[in-house]
Amino acid sequence: MTTDAVGGVWTYACDLAAAMAPLGVATTLAVLGPPPDRAQREQAEGLGLDLVELGGALDWLAGSEAELRRAGEAVAALAAHCGAEIVHLNSPALAVVAMPCPVLGACHSCLATWWGAVRSGPMPPDFAWRSTLLTQGYAGCDVLVAPSHAFAVATAQAHALRLPPSVVHNGRAKGARAQGMAAFVFTAGRLWDEGKDVATLDRAAARLDLPLLAAGALVGPHGDGISLSHARALGSLNEAALRAWLARGPIFASAARYEPFGLAVLEAAQAGCALVLSDIPTFRELWDGAALFVPPGDDAGFAAAIGTLSRDGEQRRSVRVAALHRSRRYGVEAMARRMAAIHARLRGMSAGSPGRSAAA
Repeated sequence: MTTDAVGGVWTYACDLAAAMAPLGVATTLAVLGPPPDRAQREQAEGLGLDLVELGGALDWLAGSEAELRRAGEAVAALAAHCGAEIVHLNSPALAVVAMPCPVLGACHSCLATWWGAVRSGPMPPDFAWRSTLLTQGYAGCDVLVAPSHAFAVATAQAHALRLPPSVVHNGRAKGARAQGMAAFVFTAGRLWDEGKDVATLDRAAARLDLPLLAAGALVGPHGDGISLSHARALGSLNEAALRAWLARGPIFASAARYEPFGLAVLEAAQAGCALVLSDIPTFRELWDGAALFVPPGDDAGFAAAIGTLSRDGEQRRSVRVAALHRSRRYGVEAMARRMAAIHARLRGMSAGSPGRSAAA
């Protein structure tokens, strides 16, 4: 299974690999891009995972198609060396290189769907060639999966797939449940990413009577970033620190314009936080009836919804209970069982079999 150490895919891969071990699935994690830090290596070791650092280029950081192909060749060689029965690509563009066994492509996000949600007009050349390569990679996968129906449909439309990917909801192991309801608002994610639209929450913070705390990097790998004028930036937090903040029971807000799933939202719901979310298809699909929704970009609307929850304790308790109950649909065990069922079908296939880019 491919992963990287710079984003949410690391969390997803570690959770999935660990949860599939009791089902009889042994996983070699092939790390692309920058190396894991000490804490990540210790995490993988604690989970009993076999970690191989390949280096190479990540699809969204590579400077050329040749770099991506070299990364794909390294993955293929490792799969052959390990005698792998399945290659699980969390960067499906790597499937432009032939793999020695059946390939599952996990559709976590892509530039084409991001562009459609955040920008308008034709994609710039640097986006276009990557998107074309990803379309080719999808065609090289035997099965595609996506973490929500909304994103599966968007992916199929953006890449002209014959069928949408199969849906396997992401899952997270439960952290500590909040005992109280803290008097602050919390958000977390890649703050530099326009798709997360933290700028809307920053404007909303100027209208609030309680502080808004934002966890995550303010500057991205390419140097693009955001500065906060009203929200308090906490910087990047490790898993333990993030869960400690959520365990205090804040109101959790996400103004994302683009979100294929939203692990931070799930973690907040599992902790028992009340949710205030942007009204986008993914969040409606996953959290309708368990959150307050605000139109994307509406800072006054976010401030009003948050203010309502901060003043009305009974409504806040109702929303947090609903979110906690809904979060039980998205456990890591359910994710592993669904993925294991797809793996079982894949093991009977041979690489290059017909039906690629079809739903499982």
